[in-house]
Amino acid sequence: MLAAMAIEVIDTASGAILYDTARMGKPSDELFTADYWSARNAVTARGGGRAGVLFIRNDQHHWVLRHYRRGGLIGKLIYDWYFWRGAEQTRAFREWRLLHQLRAKTFPVPVPVATRYVRSGFGYRADLITEALPPGRTLAQTMVGATLTDDVWRKVGAAVARLHKAGVHHADLNAHNILLGESAQVFILDFDRGRLRARGSWERAVLNRLQRSLNKIKAQNKNARFGEREWSELMRGYEKSMSEG
Repeated sequence: MLAAMAIEVIDTASGAILYDTARMGKPSDELFTADYWSARNAVTARGGGRAGVLFIRNDQHHWVLRHYRRGGLIGKLIYDWYFWRGAEQTRAFREWRLLHQLRAKTFPVPVPVATRYVRSGFGYRADLITEALPPGRTLAQTMVGATLTDDVWRKVGAAVARLHKAGVHHADLNAHNILLGESAQVFILDFDRGRLRARGSWERAVLNRLQRSLNKIKAQNKNARFGEREWSELMRGYEKSMSEG
């Protein structure tokens, strides 16, 4: 059973922090910095790529700290700075609140703990803390050098379908944002720019993006196990779930 969430927003010297009071005491800006956790030898791992991810063990808590960074060409110029359009329009607050809604409906997504934005000129920078998910490997990692069963591919498809039936648009669904836990439990990660919306053609665009991601991994690594059969099984799980009440 999920723990009750008590949401609170506190102002800081240069921004604000949104957090769950049941999962974190009154927070401060230093909790969102790598230096703070490194000085306490609390960093257990670091994520690569543009995500800027730290895995933290804090007493009985196991958290993930992610710094928001841009991708693409614009990311080379202003890699972690976003234009200010109001607190509730920040990527950090929007993702936190979406995760909160999804967890309340028992979706297999990270539990949001706290998030913050820091104003900087006409923009802001931001960070997000979530609870770490159970041990597992991403779909991108698992499909290299291993043959996943048809059942696993169907479970991945069913997980995506569940989001779509609820009108949840994941803006960047790819093989790196799908985590396979024990017993092939499927978790969906990284809801930055995600949103709730009316169902429509965007659902097919999400599936196409996922398929391109899987094909790209196969093209880059000869040991990746993916082809028409695997995609057909994924879609079989997707369509079956979509047809259920």
